[in-house]
Amino acid sequence: NMEESYELEVDDSKISIKAETDIGAIRGLETLLQLIASDQKGFYFKGATIQDSPRFAWRGLLISQPYHFMPMEVIKRTLDAMAMVKMNVLHLYISDDQGYTIESKVFPKLHQQASGGNYFTQVQIAEIIDYADQRGIRIVPEIDLPGHSTAILTAFPELASIQRDYKLQDHWGVFDPTINPTKEKNYRFLDTLLTEVASLFPDHYFHIGGDENTGKDWAKSDSIQTFMKAHGLSSTVELQNYFNKHIQLILQRSGKTV
Repeated sequence: NMEESYELEVDDSKISIKAETDIGAIRGLETLLQLIASDQKGFYFKGATIQDSPRFAWRGLLISQPYHFMPMEVIKRTLDAMAMVKMNVLHLYISDDQGYTIESKVFPKLHQQASGGNYFTQVQIAEIIDYADQRGIRIVPEIDLPGHSTAILTAFPELASIQRDYKLQDHWGVFDPTINPTKEKNYRFLDTLLTEVASLFPDHYFHIGGDENTGKDWAKSDSIQTFMKAHGLSSTVELQNYFNKHIQLILQRSGKTV
């Protein structure tokens, strides 16, 4: 629902940009920068009349911080490049098997024990959001649940479906560690954590991943299998739907759409 259209006119005497919103004006300025040319006499703007609006409302780029942590200067450089080509959504991937990459004040063990030493403070997150906002770019956070959760389980193994020693993965892949969806205390933990993260990101959307849960740890757990039978859940897909509905309600209380 962002209004991003603009009209740009360049002639011999003036440059005019007309837009309904500041974001539309930003898009027009980016187009103007692309019209700069030069010859023996120096630099000039090519004459043009352009009426422009987005073909696609959501034009996004995903940065996966757990896989390869990008420092602040790289994030800002990327946002500059996104603005240049009029992309408007940065999907910021926060947590996976390889790390939990932002500061948590409610559960500091996450960034202390599960970040591998690479994370943004909450002040830095606010700086990134402001930098993006100035360029007409929204930021959508993602914490992958219930699978791809080795980082969270490294700091809080009691949340796991199977009790074992957990440590951060040092390579990409699909792993079995999975949050136990049958324990009410786990939802209380996630309620506190997701409410904190949601408060840092003003965007309406919050991504919860949900991909590549092998279900193997759920199949190995007698208590989880007993729970599934008691609740009429015939597959791990149905159990994950049960989990997702809980997470959806948690994030709805923070005004977020999953």
